[in-house]
Amino acid sequence: MTSLTTILPAPLDLGGHRAGTPQRAGALTMVPVYGPVRPGIVPPRSGLKLKRVVGYGQVELANGAREGVAIVPLHIGYIQDAAQNHALCSSALLGAGQTRRFDDACCVQAGQGGYLEGRDQWFFVLPLELRAKAMRLRGRHDYAKLWPDISELNRAYGLPSRGHLEQILSRKRAVLTQFQSRLELMPGQLGALFFVGERFAGLELAPDPAYFAEVWTALVCFAYGVAAWHAEPERAAAEPYEAGSLAGLRAELARDRAARLAEVASWLPAPGGDVRLVEEERYLDLRLSTLTGDGLAGQVVTEHGRPIYASVFAGR
Repeated sequence: MTSLTTILPAPLDLGGHRAGTPQRAGALTMVPVYGPVRPGIVPPRSGLKLKRVVGYGQVELANGAREGVAIVPLHIGYIQDAAQNHALCSSALLGAGQTRRFDDACCVQAGQGGYLEGRDQWFFVLPLELRAKAMRLRGRHDYAKLWPDISELNRAYGLPSRGHLEQILSRKRAVLTQFQSRLELMPGQLGALFFVGERFAGLELAPDPAYFAEVWTALVCFAYGVAAWHAEPERAAAEPYEAGSLAGLRAELARDRAARLAEVASWLPAPGGDVRLVEEERYLDLRLSTLTGDGLAGQVVTEHGRPIYASVFAGR
């Protein structure tokens, strides 16, 4: 279970990364990922800011740091009371002090007026169920382009069929944030594998633990927590161990962990297949590329061929 080489295609190399012990909360399984740290990347909450919304579907983000490149998390979105909430369709690289305008952003709250401002806001990552569609909509200038899919998602989850993602993200926030407390962010963790039920859902990789800690809530509660909430299984009765001694208990725990590791490893996507990488932009030695094919989609940032950021998910 320690090898991650099957997930990203050659020539991308995840050989320096390793997987930790799986954790499970209901239908959501999270496997911590550890690996080499790339310092100096500006984290998304403390360094990257929504500057303003120029018009519906037009968002300006700013890297407020005095030094360091900001990697915009793939499918980041911002929510603010009494404003039209927006999400981006792609990642990006922003130099220190740089402001960039994204003209292909998605409004995710149909019929809500008002523009987001750089105050009293919190960010999320689009739910897994919407991410593949958002990837396909990159470059299309239509602020309402995701509303039909949001309506379909709400309808599937027994909510009013409207293009309001806020029905899930805000009104179900108390339920979704339980995943943050039930799953533990580990010391030194800079990524994670996510599974919903027994299916691979996504790989998230950050440059360093500080960056990953800042995007953790948005990932575990919203990007993957929404699908897990919908797939929440009935609680099974706990079965006590039969060990009669401390040594016996430790042996049973070790067997359980080994069996769990083998089970989760079997859920990983099969290696190979028709996976394509297309470079989208570059900044100094950083390269942002889009990955598609073989049931996977997402974006990866590499430096000298080594991934330092990745958000790769199961295409739907």
